[in-house]
Amino acid sequence: MSVARVPMDPQDLTAATPQLTVLPVIDAGRHGRLRRALEVTVAAVALVALLPLLLLIALAVAVTSEGPVLFRQRRVGVAGRPFEMVKFRTMCVDADRRAAEVFAERNDASGPLHKRYDDPRVTTVGRWLRRYSLDELPQLWNVLNGTMAIVGPRPATPEEVAQFSARDHGRHLVRPGITGVAQVRGRSDLPWEDAIGLDLHYVEHRTLRLDLWIILCTLPAVLRGRGAY
Repeated sequence: MSVARVPMDPQDLTAATPQLTVLPVIDAGRHGRLRRALEVTVAAVALVALLPLLLLIALAVAVTSEGPVLFRQRRVGVAGRPFEMVKFRTMCVDADRRAAEVFAERNDASGPLHKRYDDPRVTTVGRWLRRYSLDELPQLWNVLNGTMAIVGPRPATPEEVAQFSARDHGRHLVRPGITGVAQVRGRSDLPWEDAIGLDLHYVEHRTLRLDLWIILCTLPAVLRGRGAY
């Protein structure tokens, strides 16, 4: 299984991170250890249970478009630390080169984000994977290696974080998640200020009960497909 990587040259990291605000981590003590143990258990069980589906998706990506099956990209995680997020590739192999051209025509997102409803770089299979968030399933591996959580704010790129306000960096107090409150409330359809407000509210008020509620709401949100592009 081949993997597309966004370069992780140490000099690139040094250049990209000076504006990142390093924050303390609030996952500490017995509560944090319990949360982590539950996340690892859920991620491990899910990876085993979903293995046939993961292999099927990998095959579909491989045979329908040129390029590797997996895509890795640098994102900003807990305490402002960069990490590599993995997902199934949903775009053509020259997507990064074409980004400036695509978003010069139109950007349907707000704030520091760049998204288009009809992004021409997305492959046919990729559009279907995004519609049901199946491209995110490999991030269960990120949960196992400790760079992500099951529930938390979605991780931003260093370029997006460079445009954060001081308030926005509060989302880095916790590990980023595969799903989160903004994802079950509209995903990419939410204006930036609404999404960041939901993330910060989650960080301030999060509990295991809230996490369970978000997980239970994720499947209906995925099936509705609102904001998935």
